[in-house]
Amino acid sequence: MSSLHPPGLPAPGLRVLLIEDEHDIAANIWDFLERRGHEVDHCADGVAGLARALRGGFDAVVLDLGLPRLDGLALCRRLREAGHGVPVLMLTARDTLDDRLRGFAEGADDYLVKPFALPELEARLRALQRRGRPAAGEVGYAGLCYDPHRLTARREGRDIPLTRLQGALLDALLREAPRIVPHARLIESAWGAGGADTAALQTQVYELRALIDRPFAQPLLHSVRGVGYRIVAPA
Repeated sequence: MSSLHPPGLPAPGLRVLLIEDEHDIAANIWDFLERRGHEVDHCADGVAGLARALRGGFDAVVLDLGLPRLDGLALCRRLREAGHGVPVLMLTARDTLDDRLRGFAEGADDYLVKPFALPELEARLRALQRRGRPAAGEVGYAGLCYDPHRLTARREGRDIPLTRLQGALLDALLREAPRIVPHARLIESAWGAGGADTAALQTQVYELRALIDRPFAQPLLHSVRGVGYRIVAPA
């Protein structure tokens, strides 16, 4: 059966896990998303939210940063360490570059600053769902492979779990290898048009390099200053 959505028909609803401790904000988001045809589950603290997210079954997680018992950054980090690639949209009142980079470094896929318009929240969730669909199949170059369906890289017989963002970047790099992939194309591959900036890309590449290069004798992922990145076979 094709996964493409027929034009002219309403898009199917998403299963969304909302982790937000402010009652009024949670109620507004829940009511809006349910009226738009989505199914919403809600947790009001980080410990309960992590336990529910780890059970899976969601298309996206809407995650507040300032949570009791376990903050949003720690929750997201533990979710990724457990191998869960569900898209995560972080909600926060903080709007500095360092805050956004830290969120991306812990595994967030997108970042929405309070206050925000509810239609924008839904649009961001739809965009995350579209970008989270796996690519056509496994791709590899120079002994490094990536399986988009399992969100797992493989090098020298070792499986390397990746986040969705790391996987999207590696997929784009391997499909073009050994050619240079410009910064703008990598950003669009991972976040979509206008979804991030070069600083966020550098943070994700740093994390990706730590996984696919540092444990091994020869680096494969190389920077091309001012242009982009490339995967190159060892000389």
